[in-house]
Amino acid sequence: MVLLCALSLTTTAYAHPVPFSYIDLHLRQAGVELQLTVHVFDLAHDLNITPMERLLQPVELRERAQAIRELLSPRLQVVADGRKLEPEWGEPEILAERQSVRFQIRYPDSAIPGVIAIHTVMFPYEPEHQTFLNVYEYDALASQAILDVGHPDTEYFTGSRQGLLGVARKFVPAGVHHILIGPDHLLFLVGLLLLGGTLKRLALVVTSFTIAHSITLTLAALNVLSPPSWIIEPAIALSIVYVGLDNLLKQEGRDMRAWIALTFGLIHGFGFASVLREMGLPARALGTSLFSFNLGVEVGQLMVVVVVATALAALRSRSELAGRRIVLAGSIVVIAAGAFWFVQRVFFSGGVS
Repeated sequence: MVLLCALSLTTTAYAHPVPFSYIDLHLRQAGVELQLTVHVFDLAHDLNITPMERLLQPVELRERAQAIRELLSPRLQVVADGRKLEPEWGEPEILAERQSVRFQIRYPDSAIPGVIAIHTVMFPYEPEHQTFLNVYEYDALASQAILDVGHPDTEYFTGSRQGLLGVARKFVPAGVHHILIGPDHLLFLVGLLLLGGTLKRLALVVTSFTIAHSITLTLAALNVLSPPSWIIEPAIALSIVYVGLDNLLKQEGRDMRAWIALTFGLIHGFGFASVLREMGLPARALGTSLFSFNLGVEVGQLMVVVVVATALAALRSRSELAGRRIVLAGSIVVIAAGAFWFVQRVFFSGGVS
């Protein structure tokens, strides 16, 4: 009797379906169009509708259409060339076999942009919810991405001239920024400049470094060769130590700094590659993005050369003794910093044991 009473009080339970939504983004000359498909389970949860099958009834869906648009519109943002697009929502379509609802969304007056960015966290209540994004350019599948709470943003660079310019606008400043905020790369470069020299000689040193790291950066970005970070990071630290020691031990003779920059630049290139992986390289403009990033690194390095070389030249012009002392003190600082980073990266950051 107790069991029968308990069974009489039960209600229907619904298993949670796979937490996916789907976006098909179409880029056409007439404008940007988007198809959004969402499961009724998620809609019913956020709209407090029970049972969820009510949303598969045409009359109920029409009555709820405005509430659904108001719910989802802030959660889906499309930006073209830096301008947020305003959507025009069509009437919802029932996909009964998938227990889903599909919306047709238009963005008028938005001919194919150079860069289009998508931001969405479609259903925040479910941390595992994922949105599968397909980008079509002139009806040809051009890019795919998976968006979730941890990665809510993606960018697509079109094959147009504006798209290539968008790649350059993103990756050239990224290259400049990375060289200026990377203390290990920056100190390696400063160590090479301490001994001074003509502008031609210093430009050769920097260019050798750029050529070398461009080679390994490209290899790593294309997944042709990608050594583990627990090897690369300590090796970068040792390259800094070597530059400082070379400054102290160098006697009158041939200047080997260009060869040092060329050799150790190969190692530093693998370090740069980790930054590009985090940024995400656009498949349609892989060559342009790599070139732009390397160009930005070169610009940043030349900025450092101008500042450091000018300051050292001004100091030497006043006092030759002061110039020698700055080389000695600077080289010791370079060696100490490189040694510190080596110990830290090997023994205190999950490196080799």
